[in-house]
Amino acid sequence: MSSKDSDYLGIITQGSLSAGLEMRLASSHSVEDLRVGRFVVVEGTRTRFFSMLVDVSLAAENPALLSNPPLGDAFALSVLSASSTYGIVKVQPMLMLEKGEEAQTELRPVKTIPSHFSRVHEASPADFALVFGQEDKTDPYNFSFNIGQPLNMDTEICVNLERFVERSNGIFGKSGTGKSFLTRIFLCGIINRDVASVLVFDMHNEYGWQALSENKSAPRVKGLKQLFGSQVAVFSLDQASSKARGVPDAHELFIGYNQIEIEDLELLRSELALTEATLENAYIVKEKFGPDWIATLLDMSVEEIEEFTLSNKGHPVAIKTLQRRLTTIVQKISYLRPRVTHNYIDEILRFIEAGKHVVLEFGKQNNLLSYMLATNIITRRIHAEYVRRTEFHMADPEKTAAPRKLTIVVEEAHKFLSPQVAHQTIFGVIAREMRKYSVTLLVVDQRPSGIDPEILSQIGTRVTALLNDEKDIDAVFTGVSGSQALRTVLAQLDPKQQALVLGYAVPMPVVVRVRPFDAEFYKAIATTNQSASQQEKKLSALRATEEVFGN
Repeated sequence: MSSKDSDYLGIITQGSLSAGLEMRLASSHSVEDLRVGRFVVVEGTRTRFFSMLVDVSLAAENPALLSNPPLGDAFALSVLSASSTYGIVKVQPMLMLEKGEEAQTELRPVKTIPSHFSRVHEASPADFALVFGQEDKTDPYNFSFNIGQPLNMDTEICVNLERFVERSNGIFGKSGTGKSFLTRIFLCGIINRDVASVLVFDMHNEYGWQALSENKSAPRVKGLKQLFGSQVAVFSLDQASSKARGVPDAHELFIGYNQIEIEDLELLRSELALTEATLENAYIVKEKFGPDWIATLLDMSVEEIEEFTLSNKGHPVAIKTLQRRLTTIVQKISYLRPRVTHNYIDEILRFIEAGKHVVLEFGKQNNLLSYMLATNIITRRIHAEYVRRTEFHMADPEKTAAPRKLTIVVEEAHKFLSPQVAHQTIFGVIAREMRKYSVTLLVVDQRPSGIDPEILSQIGTRVTALLNDEKDIDAVFTGVSGSQALRTVLAQLDPKQQALVLGYAVPMPVVVRVRPFDAEFYKAIATTNQSASQQEKKLSALRATEEVFGN
């Protein structure tokens, strides 16, 4: 579908497949009206090229005019502006479609470029629908979800949620750019379309019941529990805080000393100033005392530690240091207990397998030490159970169903996925496995440069708000071809309510004016496509699965 000739933005004058195209702006348009990130269509002779504007510059027919412009003559300036100066726009083709094949909608990677003087048109709503799909809640096989609008028109931009949950994803942006709001929008889409369950490690208590907003007319926004009711279960590591904030029906959760593994302490090495020698001695103590090694060590006197090292080859100074560090953990973290009889993690798993979603609030226990410890312990055990259930399914697919897809949301992701610890943490394992065991990550972070490049290369879809640090910008584009052009686009984003979306869940990179998280959104998202019979089928499947697994 071509626009009228009079509506074209400009014509292609030169370019290459590797470096992109240059468009001479039509005299009827001003460079001031263009924004990098804008979606346009280049009409070649036989092919349509879906493209993005990535840079804007000024040029003149005669460079000598620029050295001595007639500044005092407004009429002369007007004439020269119309006839001798013009704008040059850098256009980056992203997808191509052979003309006459619109009915097939077979979008292909760009393998060629349009000819000289091909006209460039602003993309129409039909072009957006062709490339990004259209939201249709009445179609159970339509996974397109509206996340916002393009910069220059009132039409929707969609991501494919089914593809989104197939891989681990990232939401990045500097502080104050609305990462939490972006995360809520994606989580609402996942829940509404029932493409996976979500487990949110809610460090700042923003996703469960409600959160503060910078909008003075609506100072609070709804959380997942308010929007989706019984479909969302809130667990709390600080029941008093959850109760004070009015969270209804929050389930308590405690973690036993016996659930802490040495791998969890390795993750906290920098926070606790643990040396390699201290961790090596932790293995000696655990080998001697078994699952209750932490409780036993905390009760040991100095004399008992020295006596222990004489017969077990440990180093007394290292073990005393370990005891002090463990005492620090126990004193700072109130949700820890010497031993926990109830299996809270199994309770979370039952909610997930029943098709529900879980938000774990930290209340006042939201310091980094507390967050990292609980998140790592719970995720490690859930992943182990998913591996076990997946192996049962692979051994006998007809008898046992595959585990329900799960997306785990983790904030401050660089603390879990830094080059120093990514190979040790369960999050590094999940990111590298992609969808092998039906578990993926949604990492939320303001410092993507702190994440291991190997992990970043596995991120399927990247949703990036404004970043200023060059290292963070470089990190976001790790493994992305043609990233140089996109860097300019990212640098020009507004600090609020704009994001660059690229990767597995969208056919091409696109700048989105993110839809508001407001009453209109609540009304659109809170309805669910699941019928009562569908819920009952899930519960029946869960009971059958538990009988097989012996839970």
